[in-house]
Amino acid sequence: MNYLRTAILLAVLTALFMTAGFLLAGEGGMLIALVVATGMNLFAWWNSGDAVLRYYRAQEVDARTHPGFHAIVSRLAQQAGLPMPRVYVIDNPQPNAFATGRGPENAAVAATTGLLRTLNEQEVAGVMAHELAHVRNRDTLIMTVAATIAGAISMLANFALFFGNNRNNPLGFVGVLAMMILAPLAALLVQSAISRGREYEADRAGAEICGQPLWLASALVKLQRGAEAIDNNAAEHNPATAHMFIINPLHAHGIDGLFSTHPPTEARVARLQAMVDDMPSTRPDGPWSRPSSLPRTPRGPWER
Repeated sequence: MNYLRTAILLAVLTALFMTAGFLLAGEGGMLIALVVATGMNLFAWWNSGDAVLRYYRAQEVDARTHPGFHAIVSRLAQQAGLPMPRVYVIDNPQPNAFATGRGPENAAVAATTGLLRTLNEQEVAGVMAHELAHVRNRDTLIMTVAATIAGAISMLANFALFFGNNRNNPLGFVGVLAMMILAPLAALLVQSAISRGREYEADRAGAEICGQPLWLASALVKLQRGAEAIDNNAAEHNPATAHMFIINPLHAHGIDGLFSTHPPTEARVARLQAMVDDMPSTRPDGPWSRPSSLPRTPRGPWER
C-alpha cells in the first residue's frame, strides 16, 4: 500500500509539473526546466552520500573501534539480505541517525553519539533496522525523483518571469501569478507527503528486519524527546538534510509542521504497536540471537 501511495504521489507531482509548465511557460519552458532540474538532482544524488557524511563530520568505525555497534549493524544487514554498509558515528549530542548512499552496494549508516548514549542495545537495533530498510527500499533514489520534479516546478515559476505569459494559457496573467505562488507550494506538500510515506514504510520494514516492532517504537519515543530538548546546530544550518534523519532534527513551529518530512511520532509508534499482533513469532530477545560480543550493559557496549 505504501508503494502504491508513493507511486500515486509521484504521478500527482508529474501531472502538476506538466500543468504548471504549460500554463507558465509553454512546452519549451517545461522541457528546459525538467532537463535542468534532472541534471542538478542526479549530480546531487550521485555525490550526496559522502558529502553529507563530511558535512556532519562523521567518523567511520569498525569492529575494532566500536565492536558492539558494528556487530549490531552487521547482524541486521545479514538479516535484511544486504551487503555490509559502512558504519559511521557523528559526534553530536542530539540522538538521531540516518542512512545514505546511492544503493545497497555503497550504502552507509550513521548514528550520533547522543543516540548511542541514550538508547539500549535493542533500541539501537530497531533504529539501525529502520535505516537498513531505507537502504533496501532505495529510498534515496525515490526522493531524488521527487526532488527532481519538485525542483522543476519551482524553476518553472522562476522561468515565468522571463518567458512572460503563455499565449495558450486560458487563465491569463492573473493565473500565471497564482501558479507562480501555488505550484511550488503544492509540489513541496506532495514531496513532503512522499517522504512521510517512506518513513512509515521504513518503520514497517525495519520492524520486520529486527523482528521486534516495539524496539523501534521505544527508540522513537526517546529520540523525539531528545530532538526536542537538544539542538542539532549542523542540521539547523542546513535544513535540506533534515529529511534524512529518522527523527526531524529541526525545531519546527506552527505551520512548519505542514511541510514536515517526518510523520508524527505518535502515529509511527501506534503503527508499530499494531504490528505486534501480526507478528506472533516475536519474543523478548527477537528472532535473531544476540552476538556473544554484545553483553548486556545499561547503555550498551558501543559507548566508549
